[in-house]
Formats: sequence, C-alpha cells, structure tokens
Amino acid sequence: MDGVSITSAVKRILETLPVGVTLVAAAKLRSVEAVRAAIRAGVTCVGHNYVQDAAQMIPLIEEPVRWHMIGHLQRNKVKRAVQLFDIVETLDSRRLAQEIERRCAAMGKVMPVLVEINSGREASKTGVLPEEVEQLVWQLSELSHLRVQGLMTMGPRFGNPEDARPYFRLTRETFERLAAVHIPNVEMRYLSMGMSNSYRVAIEEGANMVRIGTMLFEERADE
Repeated sequence: MDGVSITSAVKRILETLPVGVTLVAAAKLRSVEAVRAAIRAGVTCVGHNYVQDAAQMIPLIEEPVRWHMIGHLQRNKVKRAVQLFDIVETLDSRRLAQEIERRCAAMGKVMPVLVEINSGREASKTGVLPEEVEQLVWQLSELSHLRVQGLMTMGPRFGNPEDARPYFRLTRETFERLAAVHIPNVEMRYLSMGMSNSYRVAIEEGANMVRIGTMLFEERADE
C-alpha cells in the first residue's frame, strides 16, 4: 500500500474506534515510509515485535510517537529494549521483570508494563496462565523501576473472530478482578486485546488498546 492508501486506512479505523480506545500500529516487517505515513495520518502508538528491527526504525522516525514492545521479549534483549520502548506489553515472567528492573535502575527509568495472559492456554504462545497472574502481579508490585499498568492477550490470530470472544472475556474478567484488589503500585489502566481480524470483538469485550497491522498496511501471507 502507498502512503495515500495507508492514510485512508488509518483514518477509516480511527473513525470506528470508540472514545478511549488506543490504536497501536503493528509495524512488524513494515517499511519506515509506511510507518511514517501511518503516524502522519493520526497514529500515536507504534508496536514492534522485534528489538533489532525497532532499533533500526526508531532513529529514522522524527515524528513524536510512543513505542510499544508487542512481541516476546528475551532477557538478553532487555537492555536495548528499555532504551527504545515506552512500554512493554508482553511481560510474562518474574525473571523477565527482574531483568527489566535491573536495566531500568541503571538508567534511572521506570518502565510501564502490561502482563501478557495466555488466555487460550496454547502451548505455542507465551504468557501467564489466568490463575497465576495475580501472584505475579503482587511480585511485580515490589519492583521500583517498573509499573504494571494492565493486561495484554493475543487470542486466536485466524478464523472466526467470535472464536476469540471467550479469551477476551476471560482476560477482561481477570483485569477487573485485579483492579478490585488494589495492589500497591499497580494500575489496571490498559487492556490490550485484538488485532486486525478480531479488534471489534475485543472492544466489545472491554479492550481499550488494539494492535492492528494488516488493516493499516499491506496484506501479508503470514498474517
């Protein structure tokens, strides 16, 4: 898609989002020019799956935008990730949190994070099981250089979007339960759910942050 098409796609999607829902443009395998066009059309948050790709793109984007880590974050990439990103949406273990804490402490930064929930209990996906998330969040609340600000889940990437509804609903219920506990230093602010094929269902189930790539940019065979 050219810049004009991307601009139209961004505006079309933004018009469909309810007030309070944030669009995160998923930039995996996209060009700098495509991402720049999306930002100029109104995108304020860009998500990247890979630290190395983000490291190449971010210095080339002059426009003000918030950068989200939306892919699995390996501990050996944390040092660079905390330099590049404004929020990590995929925190899924205490060990990863401790590494983020260590690296952020060294640079005097507090990193907002979302805890990733493996709502579908899929062996091929990362994330914390729903019944384990509260214990992890209590542990994270003790770290002074990261702040839990919500939850994220993937849900099925293909097929009927309705198939994802139970997973989104479970994640929202977990989100609400954690908010009701009032854990110190934890703010249930963001519920990141839904992608190009399922974001409408995700919003119906309470998402206030959606990660969209295909509908903004070109179709890819692996999406």
